[in-house]
Amino acid sequence: MTKGFFNVPAPVNEPVLSYAPGSRERSLLKEAISIAYSEQIDIPMYIGGKEIRSDKKVEIRPPHNHQQVIGWYNAGEKKHVQQAIDAALAAKEAWEALAWEQRAAIFLKAADLIAGPYRYKINAATMLGQSKNAYQAEIDSACELIDFLRFNVKYMAEIYGQQPPVSPRGSWNRLEQRPLEGFVFALTPFNFTAIAGNLPTSAALMGNVVVWKPSNAQIYAARVIMEVLIEAGLPDGVINLIYVSGPDAGDVIFNHPDFSGIHFTGSTGVFQDIWKTIGNNIHKYKSYPRIVGETGGKDYILVHGSADLQVANTAILRGAFEYQGQKCSAASRVYIAKSVWPELRQLMQRDLATFKVGPVEDFSNFVNAVIDEKSFNMLSKAIDDAKADDSVEIIAGGSYDKSKGYFIEPTVIVTKDPYYITMCDELFGPILTVHVYDDEEFDKILNVIDNTSIYALTGAVIARDRYVIEKATYALRNSAGNFYINDKCTGAVVGQQPFGGARGSGTNDKAGSMINLLFWVSPRTIKETLDPAKDYRYPFHEED
Repeated sequence: MTKGFFNVPAPVNEPVLSYAPGSRERSLLKEAISIAYSEQIDIPMYIGGKEIRSDKKVEIRPPHNHQQVIGWYNAGEKKHVQQAIDAALAAKEAWEALAWEQRAAIFLKAADLIAGPYRYKINAATMLGQSKNAYQAEIDSACELIDFLRFNVKYMAEIYGQQPPVSPRGSWNRLEQRPLEGFVFALTPFNFTAIAGNLPTSAALMGNVVVWKPSNAQIYAARVIMEVLIEAGLPDGVINLIYVSGPDAGDVIFNHPDFSGIHFTGSTGVFQDIWKTIGNNIHKYKSYPRIVGETGGKDYILVHGSADLQVANTAILRGAFEYQGQKCSAASRVYIAKSVWPELRQLMQRDLATFKVGPVEDFSNFVNAVIDEKSFNMLSKAIDDAKADDSVEIIAGGSYDKSKGYFIEPTVIVTKDPYYITMCDELFGPILTVHVYDDEEFDKILNVIDNTSIYALTGAVIARDRYVIEKATYALRNSAGNFYINDKCTGAVVGQQPFGGARGSGTNDKAGSMINLLFWVSPRTIKETLDPAKDYRYPFHEED
């Protein structure tokens, strides 16, 4: 086999298309949406390179139009989990032995396929299956997923290039990175197609084999990711895509001796239960599993009296209501100085009155549907509870309707109590709670923000006073893994702001960085002695 030291293509963040009226991309996306609406597809599981169907077909309906069926997925059971593990382990030896540049080429090709012929198909699938508007789908299922694939290849090359700095004369010290011994379980969420693609592919890129279970609400786009990987040349069995219940998956996977790690994004409660299960089963595994998880958030924006109010207003509305607030990073609690509140309130109410709510195929809608009826019921109850509470005021929104789709009107609650329930509990929807604080109690509100919730994912400060910015940045250092100054608290970009939080928000292993990829390898140091000793005696043993 020929050898070489290879430089990978330098990654550049994928440009975000505008989808402006009259643009080519707008026309192509609308065409892809129309095609998707016209079809009812049968979505198989993918195990060992084979399409697997079952007797249980589950309907897929767009959250913004739950009266229409756009497809079915084939629900699996425990036997399919075992089949996926067996297929992964059967593929393991050949995959991890494949030269790293050959693995890199597969995922670089996948990125180019998404950037080109699959761009509108995967965006349309995300829009219909997860109720994202065109721009939110573009930055997620196209640009961010492309960035993950390209930048991860760069990080892989850098990891392999890290070597011991010193090899004394007569020896050669080397470092190699081995895939984990076993298989990796990727458990992915509904809200980001890019995350659903990154969690299995980042582990596979480093030579691991993967069992991938997506959220049921994301299967419609997950199958496009799998189509892309197959066309890119991913060998059979390297990533196995299954649609099973969480308990069924966990019962098989977390009792298997070859379980070597989990790459997770989802709720804090589920992640903590998984961690407990792994701990209780630790004696069953061949090695200590890697546990990487990004979970919930109760993300904040702090507006100081020195803030530019146009900046604050835009950051709040975008941060809270883009993708219906269904981002782990979405702003759900805002603290505003009393001196600027009257003017900022007017700006917020003015712009909120222009928000359009409706289905994704109407590009003028800023807000679409929440993901499912369970979410709708929880959010509508929170709004009803606020309406019935004399201690709070709803200054915008407050309506909801699920007759055709799961639509929640963007809602703003104002509370005098900084520990009111919607300031503390994660809602994961378009409900924002505002607390107005006295300007002279800025230091106190910093402490309140830091101690309000169990989470520490994202946060932002809006201010022009640099001393204030410095104070907030330090005081809130443990409250957010991604911190923003004069910007919204969402929108982390691969290669620019590696994403992840601590406390109840996860293990902070920064998706979109080298840090994350290091969890999917196990290093081995090799020392080769070129001029080995041939006598056990050392010089100090010699006679004077």
